[in-house]
Amino acid sequence: QPWYGVRTRSRFEQVTSAALRSKGYEEFLPLVRSRRRWSDRVKYIDLPLFPGYVFCRFDVVRQLPVLTSPGVVGFVSFGDGPAPIPDEEIRAVRVMMQSSLAIQLHPFLKSGQKIRVDGGPLAGVEGVVVEVKKAFRLVASITLLQRSLSVEIDREWVTPIS
Repeated sequence: QPWYGVRTRSRFEQVTSAALRSKGYEEFLPLVRSRRRWSDRVKYIDLPLFPGYVFCRFDVVRQLPVLTSPGVVGFVSFGDGPAPIPDEEIRAVRVMMQSSLAIQLHPFLKSGQKIRVDGGPLAGVEGVVVEVKKAFRLVASITLLQRSLSVEIDREWVTPIS
């Protein structure tokens, strides 16, 4: 049976994964450890690598038990039915998850995209991503002086502006 992407309610990925497992389905929910900072402490929590999605193997003809599982909103689909995900792609994600490499969890950002800094000493500043590496390099333009400043900031402080 092929893999399918199951769309879940916001923050229901682990509930949906457990429900599918309890129904006897083979499910896959890749989790990544993320550091969260509060004013008084830093805590590490496991978050879904793909928020809003759980992967599951099932017979597409018998999809009703999957659809009626807690937290399920629908399937990743193209056209009239769920779109199968190639086994190689699921295997590649599993291999990456089992490796000791650091996997980054962050919204997709690219050079030239406008961002807002929500944390740290630059909170409230808007700028443009110049380069994506271990940290973002933020360019804050001061148009009156026709000058630009750049600074490396922690990627957890950044929110993309659409």
